[in-house]
Amino acid sequence: MKKLSNYCLAGAFALFLFSCGNGGSSDSTQAAKDSNAVKMDSAKADSSKATIPSTVSKADQDFAVNAANAGMTEIQAGQIAEAQGSAKDVKAYGAMMVKDHTEVANKLKAIAGQKNITLPTSISSDMQKNVDDLKAKSGKDFDKAYLDMMISDHKKVISAFEDEAKNGSDADIRAFADSTLHGLHHHLDVAEKDKKMEKNM
Repeated sequence: MKKLSNYCLAGAFALFLFSCGNGGSSDSTQAAKDSNAVKMDSAKADSSKATIPSTVSKADQDFAVNAANAGMTEIQAGQIAEAQGSAKDVKAYGAMMVKDHTEVANKLKAIAGQKNITLPTSISSDMQKNVDDLKAKSGKDFDKAYLDMMISDHKKVISAFEDEAKNGSDADIRAFADSTLHGLHHHLDVAEKDKKMEKNM
């Protein structure tokens, strides 16, 4: 059970980097970042109003927001894969992503609650576009697009989680990132294996 929950962030973050550098997109992800920025500014102006622990840096906050955004996206994409995947392995992979990311999302919410970090309540507009594009596909085209997305995103996400695990300011968030890495590697390995099987069919 613990192992499965560790796998959760496995793409937790699979689409993690897509949420970075979205400019001024007015969506739930940006709103969460803006809310956290206000909390930090008010804490600087009046230490008695500090609502986010001083151990939490802006980078830690952004990591948590991006991870939550990516996690929600992984759940939605996984649900679509369960319904629209044509290969048994693709459906199974989607189910694993839904289960794992739901468990990890709960862990992240608990940490964010302790640190008073605002998390997004819905996926970003860029993420939604990716989900909509995926939903429009079917059959083998869907299977290929879904697995390609999982492989590409997980490679980027592993790098981002390694960075947070090594350089994060807050010990709890740093530990969260570190404990997720095994799951991220697992998800990447399974996606690559499934893609090879699809090619050979």
